[in-house]
Amino acid sequence: MSARSTGARCEECARLDRAHSVAADTIADDPRPYHVYLAWFGPGMVKVGITAEERGSARLLEQGAVCFSWLGVGPLMAARRTEELLRAALRVPDRIPYAEKRVVRAVLPEAAADRAVEVAELHARAVALPAWPESLVREPLRVVDHVEAFGLAGLPVAVGEVGELVAGGVVSGELVAAAGPDLHLVTAGGVVVLDTRLMSGWELVPAGGAELTVPVREFKEDAGVQDGLF
Repeated sequence: MSARSTGARCEECARLDRAHSVAADTIADDPRPYHVYLAWFGPGMVKVGITAEERGSARLLEQGAVCFSWLGVGPLMAARRTEELLRAALRVPDRIPYAEKRVVRAVLPEAAADRAVEVAELHARAVALPAWPESLVREPLRVVDHVEAFGLAGLPVAVGEVGELVAGGVVSGELVAAAGPDLHLVTAGGVVVLDTRLMSGWELVPAGGAELTVPVREFKEDAGVQDGLF
């Protein structure tokens, strides 16, 4: 496995997994109800997605969503059609790379009300669209904020992310926050983000207080922000 790989499975297992994946749109007969949601990751970065109702907010926590609101709930295919409708009508994606999420996470507004603004505006536009499937029930705006759950409140701005793990390399620092797969570590050079998916296949031993010696990519201030969201 590559030192930069974030997959938890080998390539063949990953292909098999996606062949039976709701996210890959390969399952059409799942009888469970599904939520459609709007997730916000930072200024100008919102996505639409679906998740099984029984999972609650687990999917949003896994993705590192700073805040979110449900949009509707109903059968899988109705949720899928609504997701596509909203993606086109609101010009928001259904996937955002984690690298982009990390950059905007460094510039979060301090107030929860300010973090909720974009979700609230998009929610109002979404529920006003006339072409929703009849079997999908619209849900009222209820913005859930994960800043406290992730430990991001008052966190120093991250300066970069671990680019790869290397043989003999050391990742060392004080854990101060965790958002999705990302660990925020205070190091001698500032806060650095470690994507825990990089750790698959590596043997871990205590660092013994050594400094961070693996490659780190510095964040660029303007990377990852969606253009023309509103």
